[in-house]
Amino acid sequence: MVIRVDVGVEEPRARRRKGAANRADDVGIPALGDVGHGLERMHPPTLEIVREPTAPTYYDRRAPEYDDWYLGVGLFAGRERPGFDDELAGVGEVLAGLPPGRTLDVACGTGFLTRRLRGDVTGLDASARMLAIASSRIAGATFVQGDALALPFPQDSFDRVVSGHFYGHLDDDQRIAFLREARRVAPELVLVDASRTHSPVDEEWSERRLKDGTVWEVFKRWFEPEALLAEVGDAGGDVLHAGHWFVVVRSPR
Repeated sequence: MVIRVDVGVEEPRARRRKGAANRADDVGIPALGDVGHGLERMHPPTLEIVREPTAPTYYDRRAPEYDDWYLGVGLFAGRERPGFDDELAGVGEVLAGLPPGRTLDVACGTGFLTRRLRGDVTGLDASARMLAIASSRIAGATFVQGDALALPFPQDSFDRVVSGHFYGHLDDDQRIAFLREARRVAPELVLVDASRTHSPVDEEWSERRLKDGTVWEVFKRWFEPEALLAEVGDAGGDVLHAGHWFVVVRSPR
């Protein structure tokens, strides 16, 4: 079930309810299960409900414009983000500086950050449309459509799990599942997420408008780097980047 909207707003509102996840459209990426973290939903300005069991997910719909946020174009063109571009470049350098190895990028999206990783790289995402973009921009990498909370790989398949801007969308139970799976398939976890420095709140449900006119409510958290590291890691982890816009932490198993 999805709720179709025609007009949206961008004013964030704090919410705590979860929504239902939908199956991604198949466009030829190997499908090994769908991740439905359930923390995005369409927001109705009216109560008109349309039942569409095969409707694209939020990330399928957003795929063609997902990189606009990184690039500051499209719906993000008018936003003032001092220092954002330089810091984003720095995050890319941090990822490029990780030792080459067998790396799994969970919730890789369009591959915007994945392309900075070195070694034998596999990208996993629930959205086939995201993966189609990622596979077109990164030669030599493997891309799999699958479930980030039940990774379709044997134990210790990788040297490292990387994930950018995914952990901060998960609720308590989903965070436990993700961390369990990440630890199962690799001895090291690297997370890129949003810095608490530029946010007035720790977490909220915020409304996101897409170019197709739909509006979705998305659960979002922002992190202090040491707090994120303490939440996900054991002794021996380290902060790789602590900035105004981004944090990057690395944690051993």
